[in-house]
Amino acid sequence: METRLRMLIVLAGLPEPTVGHVIRREDGGWLHRIDLAYLGLLIAVEYDGRQHAENTAQWNKDIRRREDLENRGWRVIVVTAEDVYGDPEETLERIRRILRDRGESVGRRRPSVEWHRCFPGRPTE
Repeated sequence: METRLRMLIVLAGLPEPTVGHVIRREDGGWLHRIDLAYLGLLIAVEYDGRQHAENTAQWNKDIRRREDLENRGWRVIVVTAEDVYGDPEETLERIRRILRDRGESVGRRRPSVEWHRCFPGRPTE
């Protein structure tokens, strides 16, 4: 799903994030791995599957991890399958808004035909 989220971002014309960025402790040891990162802007885009909500230990670990990232200056955006498949336009707008807030120049543009084929979202009435 992390790859699908990256495809959504890139096909919609947003800047391509770094995949699997590792944050290390001062001694060089591994601390956190971020699914998708905008390094210069300190934006982390994290995909959370169902197990993140259903497993209490995982949920608590995620909370502490996000707090640590925020304490280090990162802005964390959490995305679920519903966000990717149910409302991809809103998901992209969330990411676009944070990119803008952090100083990235991103215009509001309509997604390509390819984008809609891959991520049609919920049918509208």
